[in-house]
Amino acid sequence: MTDIPTASAACLWRPIARFVAIEARVGAWALARGPLVAGVYEFLRFGIKQGWACLFGGLLCALLIGSYLFYPAQATLSRYDMLTLSAVMIQVVLLALRMETWEEAKVIALFHVVGTVMEIFKTAVGSWIYPEVSLFRIAGVPLFTGFMYASIGSYIARVWRLFDFRFTHHPGTGATLLLATAIYLNFFTHHYVTDIRLGLFAATALLFGRTWVYFKVWRVHRRMPLLLGFLLVALFIWLAENIGTGTRVWLYPNQVSTWAMVSWPKLGSWYLLMIVSCVLVSLVNKPEVYRHGEIERGNYKQ
Repeated sequence: MTDIPTASAACLWRPIARFVAIEARVGAWALARGPLVAGVYEFLRFGIKQGWACLFGGLLCALLIGSYLFYPAQATLSRYDMLTLSAVMIQVVLLALRMETWEEAKVIALFHVVGTVMEIFKTAVGSWIYPEVSLFRIAGVPLFTGFMYASIGSYIARVWRLFDFRFTHHPGTGATLLLATAIYLNFFTHHYVTDIRLGLFAATALLFGRTWVYFKVWRVHRRMPLLLGFLLVALFIWLAENIGTGTRVWLYPNQVSTWAMVSWPKLGSWYLLMIVSCVLVSLVNKPEVYRHGEIERGNYKQ
């Protein structure tokens, strides 16, 4: 760990920049009360930063639940079209209020394209269905589905910046791009030829097995194995997928008549998709090497 003074993350968004001094006083108060209080304060900061990073995905998830519970079944505008327009509006508002950067918006756009292409293929082969009608769709796939993939890219891009990610033993761009391409293609080709998923898991372990991610919650960089980070995020996405199918936004074949929990093997799919997601984000946020004792630059990354 490295203990270095840093500027507040509140500086990233002008409307809350006035609270920088208050944040500093609260942090100093917690630090003066000893390691237990400081630890609780750091844990709360971790939760707040994670919530901020999940902003796009959290709002989409709230829309899925809210539309399932309250949206009129006979409304002129279909539920799916309402979700599409709402997702676009969220994107516009986040950019207008500078709660999201244009760099993050580029990542979201890339994920939207990658996700929509996969959705078109997967629904065509019957992997899952969208049971409701809509106007804004491509080949039977509602356009809001691309935003669900984009929310993953948004989260990774935001959490990368908010926690000032640094790495040790991060593989090179050429190797990670090759792995990500193989993973993405296997999502399509396994319907026709041998599924090489186990080999892809092995390749992932080989490439990232020695990689540690260093992330700053407060005053110091903490660390964890990057593979563990992939797994934790994949688990939360799997839980969100259960919410999506529970609200009948999309359904797997075994859920059409009666809802059932999304199968555990889908967690492996999300794990592999996390690799693709991180590689795509790394094209925008270049992985920086962690060096013990390095003084942070004055770019307000805390």
